[in-house]
Amino acid sequence: MDSVSNIMWFKRLLATGVMCFASTYAFAAGMLPETTVIILNEADGETSLNVKNTDPQAALLYSRIENIPEDTEQLVVLTPPVARLEANETQLVRFIKQSPQPLKVQRLKRVIFEGINQNPRKPGQAQIGVTFRQNLPLIIHPSGLPKNSEPWKLLKWSISNNHLVVKNDSPYVARLAQNVQLLPINKSIDLRRSYVLAGETISIPTTVKATTATSVRISPATVYGFSVDYYSTSLQQ
Repeated sequence: MDSVSNIMWFKRLLATGVMCFASTYAFAAGMLPETTVIILNEADGETSLNVKNTDPQAALLYSRIENIPEDTEQLVVLTPPVARLEANETQLVRFIKQSPQPLKVQRLKRVIFEGINQNPRKPGQAQIGVTFRQNLPLIIHPSGLPKNSEPWKLLKWSISNNHLVVKNDSPYVARLAQNVQLLPINKSIDLRRSYVLAGETISIPTTVKATTATSVRISPATVYGFSVDYYSTSLQQ
């Protein structure tokens, strides 16, 4: 779940709690990273970012790295995994590359920041402790690989045997919204994830009608996590 979805979910939960529990307090540990994407340059060996507790109460910050299903190699460690932050306090979290082998292509991991409220329960009052979680991409960039701010333009799209096929021959990770649009038939296809790894090919079943499509429109994300304008490209035959 991304940050926007977390916020909307918490607002609905808070509204429900106010209506249903007159003497109940709901708290969210608002841990706020200073960026939406973490880039670790192999040449540097490590990187770091600050995470701030934006709540008026103390909270525990739990940080961890999660492997994506397609890449389970342990490449990076972080420190500290647990820290107690007072209200408005900031914690520096370091990410250190641990693999001795040099990288040939960009690699993708996920970083979870989870805040747990530390306020004690007050006598006579029920209390809901809400965990507020941030889920950020971590991209490990190989030494010597030039930077590319538009890796989605290197993807190759085609229709083959009633499947939408996207191929990434490049050494870059391409990030984009899960839903893509086949044009001019306006057929929406769910890629089932929001990235295409370096050297990867994804094939998604579609309908026979999709063979009449001539191009695909995607919603890419930049290296630093910001959405950009739609990008359209021709389907290869």
